[in-house]
Amino acid sequence: MSDRVVVAACDGASKGNPGPAGWAWVIADPQGRPERWGAGPLGTATNNVGELTALERLLEAVDPGTRMQVRMDSQYAMKAVTQWLPGWKRNGWKTAAGKPVANRELVERIDELLMERDVEFVYVPAHQVGGDPLNAIADQAASDAATSQRAAGTALGDQELPVPAPARATATRARSAPVKKAASTTRSAGSGTPRTIKAKFPGRCPCGQPYAAGTPIMKRDGGWGHPDCSPVV
Repeated sequence: MSDRVVVAACDGASKGNPGPAGWAWVIADPQGRPERWGAGPLGTATNNVGELTALERLLEAVDPGTRMQVRMDSQYAMKAVTQWLPGWKRNGWKTAAGKPVANRELVERIDELLMERDVEFVYVPAHQVGGDPLNAIADQAASDAATSQRAAGTALGDQELPVPAPARATATRARSAPVKKAASTTRSAGSGTPRTIKAKFPGRCPCGQPYAAGTPIMKRDGGWGHPDCSPVV
């Protein structure tokens, strides 16, 4: 058995679950840099099939006797082959509820491959800003394969690695931004403060951002809009 620990990641994707699906894996060099990768289509399949197939293809891509660290964002696939598998075997490939184990053929094949390899599984959360770079590449490659339904990878002459889509930083900032207090819909008579009402229809504030029906709005320079984003008339 080799002393080197091969660090790799794999991922699956399904556009609809079930829907057009794909799988992918990426292996790092001794310095931890992405070295080679592979991806392929699955036709119409579930996300779980994509995840299990990605692990199967990754294990097939390394020689028996290899020591590996496999990074995945699928708890289902990891638990299926590390926690649930022994019980399924004892129960004649039935779940605790007595139902046939889903994706049995894939799980059995992975079990065979794991017997010849020393594998450590590491769970890594998906789609994280500053997250695991190998997982991000595998995620993008699987998504691309699901969309295009074409095989790709270094073995097919694709030397450039898939570039992960930018993290949804804008959405993250929007979710984490402090919630602005809604302006009161009542004002004291004679206070001189412009009246705020609730919009009857959707519209667009002079600041350029839309507002929905029911949103507190106020008369602004250039029209009705948010109470706190531009000088009042």
